[in-house]
Amino acid sequence: MKKHIIIVAGGKGLRMGGDIPKQFVPIGGKPVLMRTLEAFYTYDPAMQLILVLPVSQQAYWKELCETYSFTLPHIVADGGETRFHSVKNGLAKVEGDGWVGVHDGVRPFVSTEVIARCYEQVREKQAVIPVVDVVETLRRLTGAGSETVPRSAYKLVQTPQVFDVNLLRRAYQQPYTDAFTDDASLVEALGEQVYLVEGNRENIKLTTPSDLKMAEFLCSI
Repeated sequence: MKKHIIIVAGGKGLRMGGDIPKQFVPIGGKPVLMRTLEAFYTYDPAMQLILVLPVSQQAYWKELCETYSFTLPHIVADGGETRFHSVKNGLAKVEGDGWVGVHDGVRPFVSTEVIARCYEQVREKQAVIPVVDVVETLRRLTGAGSETVPRSAYKLVQTPQVFDVNLLRRAYQQPYTDAFTDDASLVEALGEQVYLVEGNRENIKLTTPSDLKMAEFLCSI
């Protein structure tokens, strides 16, 4: 069955401390977003790549593609008011049945193994997300202060989150609420179970200047 990936990139880069949106910042000589698209193309060149960008950034993206001779086939969808609306716009570009993932555009270091794991497991599970262990000590805020909680009871969630196409379509027919923090939360709101698979720790979300330093290091090894 057909595989699709919706790559959402709507950041303005304010926490990066620069004028260039973080998805366009070059790392290892190439914009972040191009590396992200290449990760999925490497896994499966036949996969449909859908890139969701704010309308105001699409002309700049086209210029970057020309500058870097970036020719990977992909469809561009318009970004929405929120991530929810952006993914919904990307989902409208998916034709037919199959499996669809949703991935943060600023996670360029997702491994081929993790992508494969998600798309293999979704055939049976219908809703799969990659996670990694919490390695720091966690504390929960209480009315009187805070208390330690067992970190073994928690996981850090990554992307791509991968689903049966029709299941995700049903999920995005629900009215938007602030409680929908990711795609898995929409699917769970339908009463469906979401299954966990092992992610890769290098699959960081580039948000701060220190993340960019880590990204440059990862590009060098």
